[in-house]
Amino acid sequence: MMVLYSGTTCPFSHRSRFVLFEKGMDFEIRDVDLYNKPEDIAVMNPYAQVPILVERDLILYESNIINEYIDERFPHPQLMPGDPVDRARVRLFLLNFEKELFVHVSTLEARGAKNDKAIEKAKQHITDRLTQLSPVFLKNKFMMGDTFSMLDVVIAPLLWRLNHYGISLSKNAAPLLKYAERIFSRPAFIEALTPSEKVMRK
Repeated sequence: MMVLYSGTTCPFSHRSRFVLFEKGMDFEIRDVDLYNKPEDIAVMNPYAQVPILVERDLILYESNIINEYIDERFPHPQLMPGDPVDRARVRLFLLNFEKELFVHVSTLEARGAKNDKAIEKAKQHITDRLTQLSPVFLKNKFMMGDTFSMLDVVIAPLLWRLNHYGISLSKNAAPLLKYAERIFSRPAFIEALTPSEKVMRK
């Protein structure tokens, strides 16, 4: 059975929990205290971060790598496109999300972050990038049109945490916020939320 070591408030762990529940398979989630990580976390992942997926002799870390493995191992419902060209495009988008959005999420998530300037800058970057993305949802139900995909999985934990991070989007981002509500209503998304995450959003 797959075991996911997951931080109860970690947006990256949230992604992998979401994928596991979308697949509707047997797995175990082990909660990790991010303030007091057990020693075996550093043994399994040299960067001492979660999520970590363990299946028999296989140990994986980094949420995008974990999620692609789960998607290939349990292909239904398929979250990465079957076509190599489309799959490559999705991977580029995933890289773009890491470099343009989640690098700033990491700043906001940093333990004991005291640098107000860095925090405000990170919030502004996220606000600007999400606002730029919003027009996509004037015609698209999901990131890739009508099909729910890995791109939706990856961005969902950030959208859920906007209030928690003190980020409020303007009216220009209304299509994105409607899209977020569609994701939040998915049964797998609701199941994947930890009690600590449920209270992040009023």
